[in-house]
Amino acid sequence: MPENATPRSAVPENKSFAPVRRTAVAALAVVAALALTLTGCGTQTVSPATVRGDAGDDGKGRYGSVDCAEAKCIALTFDAGPGKDTPRLLDILKEEKVPATFFLLGKNHVLAHPKTVRRIAAEGHEVANHTWSHGILTDLDRDGIREELARTQNAIAEITGHKPTLMRPPQGRTNGDVTDISRELGLSQILWSATAKDYSTTDSALIERRILDDASADGIILLHDIYDGTVPAVPGIIKKLKGRGFTFVTVPQLFAPAVPEPGEVYRP
Repeated sequence: MPENATPRSAVPENKSFAPVRRTAVAALAVVAALALTLTGCGTQTVSPATVRGDAGDDGKGRYGSVDCAEAKCIALTFDAGPGKDTPRLLDILKEEKVPATFFLLGKNHVLAHPKTVRRIAAEGHEVANHTWSHGILTDLDRDGIREELARTQNAIAEITGHKPTLMRPPQGRTNGDVTDISRELGLSQILWSATAKDYSTTDSALIERRILDDASADGIILLHDIYDGTVPAVPGIIKKLKGRGFTFVTVPQLFAPAVPEPGEVYRP
């Protein structure tokens, strides 16, 4: 994730500070390179706050329980499901009255769990696209990108009656071709601001702590409901963030009254 730029030092540069300055510049270059690797060279991202401000009073986006321009909102999102633990996750979200956004995988997930996909939609959560097979879209040609996204669009529509309007590229990797195909298919690209790297641990306490450390207003949390440690961490995350004054919303509600535009790349 991008980091805020370090303020320029007010101390005049001299020989003793030059090595420190060079080290800082090198570190910032590494951060910039990482950001470009994740989103693709030259890809511009837009924040929810910017989009809300541009919409003014003319936006057609639907609000959730609050106006996120006024309230302290955060969006809880889950990638790569549904899986065996998703029904329990839905029980938790229902008990806590928390809406979420689910970026679903087509192959071995949407097809394997149609009842869960139907339940996600029926209970008011946002159903979104995470490709067919988790292929890295920037490694594919335009036809390959289209197939990864369109197959999942069609599979979800057959179950819910609606095609998603949001997608998340695997590993956050996107480029001009991905943007063009996303626009063609009516899909906005949604990245994130907080992740627990739950694919690398089954420690629910660690997952919870990582999310709480990175949570911020207008944030988008990335978790995976297919890993053993994730769903048990969710109640603590919800309870503690509510205690900090956060209101949970879906990704489209985070943007209201604006509506995310197809092809655009959004990141808090």
